[in-house]
Amino acid sequence: MKTTLLFAQVASAAVIWDGRFNDFSSSADLDKWSWSNQVGPYQYYIHGSGTVDKYVNLSPDYKNPNDTVSKQGAKFTLDSTAFWNGQTMRRTELIPQTTAAINKGKVYYHFSLLRKDTNAPSVNREHQINFFESHFTEMKYGWISGESGTSNPALQFMISQNSKWKTEWLPDVWHNVAYEIDFSANTVGFWHSEGSAPLTQVVKPASASTSSNGADWHLGVLELPRSGYSDSNEDFYFSGVYIESGTLTTAVSGATA
Repeated sequence: MKTTLLFAQVASAAVIWDGRFNDFSSSADLDKWSWSNQVGPYQYYIHGSGTVDKYVNLSPDYKNPNDTVSKQGAKFTLDSTAFWNGQTMRRTELIPQTTAAINKGKVYYHFSLLRKDTNAPSVNREHQINFFESHFTEMKYGWISGESGTSNPALQFMISQNSKWKTEWLPDVWHNVAYEIDFSANTVGFWHSEGSAPLTQVVKPASASTSSNGADWHLGVLELPRSGYSDSNEDFYFSGVYIESGTLTTAVSGATA
């Protein structure tokens, strides 16, 4: 009976979009996408003027080693050229390229993220990470515009620009995340763990304006400029990126597509 129930739970989970870079030979594959040639799992257009390897690089060394489904992870870089479309914000972002219903019903947006001491993100600037265009939910790091003080070492989960969870973002620690988004009920919850630990719910579903056209979730980072603080190279590491419906996969090893 236990085996039957376990099988039923696994069978009811479905990966509806897979962004784990398993079919990429290198980040240069991102350049195959264009508005006239919409191939691959990602739209790649929010980046600086340099070649793709200045902003996104792939390697098995860049993934959570406990994520056994992913073959490699991604390093996203903000450097002195990472300005998109004449904006003053530094940005390196990917957007899912899919017709799947990633903006319908209850779905789970999975990813793991890490930073290192080398090219560490600034604690003095606001970083918007893995956000929706309307910012109904996202991660943030660093000093948030308008708050007191000059620095903030916290990685935070936000709903409608309000912090619902935070922890000090230490180097070399994988933070595993699932946004629990119910587009029908207009709620967002938050699942989290570190390293190899299974995901647990740390923020229960709360009301949010869950608006999405299915092409406005930004994997990556947008950094707001701040007077008195100069640009420096910053690296962000992402692993295990996928979206599923049905039963949540809590194992960091990841759901199979």
